[in-house]
Amino acid sequence: MTIAAKNLTLTVTTGPLPASRKIHIPGDIHGDIRVPMREISVHPTAGEPPVIVYDSSGPYTIEGAEIRIEQGLSPLRRDWVLARGDVEAYDGRHVRPEDNGFVSGDRLTPEFPGRRRPLREGRQSRHPARLRTGRHHYAGDGVRRHSRESRPQGQG
Repeated sequence: MTIAAKNLTLTVTTGPLPASRKIHIPGDIHGDIRVPMREISVHPTAGEPPVIVYDSSGPYTIEGAEIRIEQGLSPLRRDWVLARGDVEAYDGRHVRPEDNGFVSGDRLTPEFPGRRRPLREGRQSRHPARLRTGRHHYAGDGVRRHSRESRPQGQG
C-alpha cells in the first residue's frame, strides 16, 4: 500500500556549530576519501590544542550547504558497497499500515519522497551463510572499509 505524501513543510537545523569547525582528513589507503572531522576549540587559558573528533553531522553543519530534505542524503557509500560485488539492489517495500501503528486518514506518515533502491546481500556473496552486519564482518576478512579510513588518535 502506498501512502500519498502530505503537503508538509520539511525543516532541519543547519549551519556551523559554535567553538568548532568542520575539517576533512584524507584517507590513509583511499586518498580520494575525505573523512569529516570536527576541530573543537578549547579555552585559550587551557594551553591545549583543539580537540579533533569524528563528525557525523553530514552536510547539515557546512556553512552555505543547500539542504533538500525531500531528496535525502547523497548515497556516498553506495558505489563502494557495490564495488565489493556481494550486494544487489532490490525494490524494497512501501510503507504499510503497521508501520504507522494502524492509524488512518490524516494521521498516516507519508512515504519518503526521495526513496532509493536499498541494497541487500547478493547471490555472489563471499560468505552467503554468514550474517554480515556492521564492521566486524569485513574486518574479520582484513577489509578496511572506506568509512573507517582515518580516525584521530585513540578513536578505534
